[in-house]
Amino acid sequence: MDFSISEDQQSAQQLAQQILTDKTDATRLAEIEQHPARFDRELWQALADAGLLGLSIDEQYGGMGLGYFALTLLCEEVGRTVAPIPVLPVLATAATTIQQFGPDAMKEAWLPGIASGDVLIGAALEEYGNDDATDPAAIATAIGGGYQLSGTKIAVSLADSCSRVLLSARANGELLAVLVDPQAEGVSLQPQVVTSGETRFELRLENVLIAESDVLAAGGAAARALTWAMQATRVALCATAVGLTDKMMRMTGSYTSEREQFGRAVATFQAVSHRVADCFIDVECLRLVTQQAASLLDAGGDATNAVQVAKVWCGDVTHRVSQASQHCHGGAGVDRDYPLHRYCLWARQLELAAGSGASQLGALGESIAQSWLSKASA
Repeated sequence: MDFSISEDQQSAQQLAQQILTDKTDATRLAEIEQHPARFDRELWQALADAGLLGLSIDEQYGGMGLGYFALTLLCEEVGRTVAPIPVLPVLATAATTIQQFGPDAMKEAWLPGIASGDVLIGAALEEYGNDDATDPAAIATAIGGGYQLSGTKIAVSLADSCSRVLLSARANGELLAVLVDPQAEGVSLQPQVVTSGETRFELRLENVLIAESDVLAAGGAAARALTWAMQATRVALCATAVGLTDKMMRMTGSYTSEREQFGRAVATFQAVSHRVADCFIDVECLRLVTQQAASLLDAGGDATNAVQVAKVWCGDVTHRVSQASQHCHGGAGVDRDYPLHRYCLWARQLELAAGSGASQLGALGESIAQSWLSKASA
């Protein structure tokens, strides 16, 4: 598989890196953290003005049309700078799903606004005890011209600021993928503070009316759309983790090279240098499996096992690199005036979001076992 990055993709990543680095210094991050939403709208608009919010959106809808793989490169830079912007739910989940599976009218209604930064479309794919959007507990009932929907979704980013939120439900056993207006009658939002520190929302829906124009897909098409949404979300989480852990590793290497103990740099001690070297191996392995999954998704191939492998590595690597970074930094690592604490909180969030590594490993093992049994019985 060819993992080489094209010139256009490389240019987009470098531009993203420049903008994000310039606008996410420690002072700015601390300022944004004073607000519960932790959303830097100024940075979001700067990315929109540079065309980066439309990386994977087709040109006819105001985007650059570079594909999903290019979007994961933006996610990597977001992780490297712990930028407080909703790239994952808005771009990696909602926008890509609408573009891949939504009707033309829905694409025309929402994608240009997402690319310009004027519109936020969120995603609510998780429920209590359930991270599989294709098996929702939420129930919809068909009515004239649409549906009436009831259920509860959790950990929804910026639900109070979104024009619509992508979610799933069942209507008489048929799977639905729909867009819900979070300001509609029957919707209530309950703040939830997650590990990374941002405020997300529990989205409660009681007999909420869904217009036919907000139905993204139904039946088998909805299953395919929601499977894509979950896989795209997980790979974007992994790509974010690549940038995050790479930065943590380099931060640790820099700190231990400058910190002296017993008259010499801490990095010269074999145990420390080996610990950081192990982090490097971990980060590069995570990068490789993430690129494999992203490439398969971009090419329209079966990425199920590749996505599961990537998410398993994401959980393991974020945990190990975070632990090693804290250990090598000593007391400085937990000082809130030092930037490492943000990366460690994000690492824990990414480790568990959209299914832990353990749950994905179980799903991967079951898939392999079923494949083997099918071949054995053939």
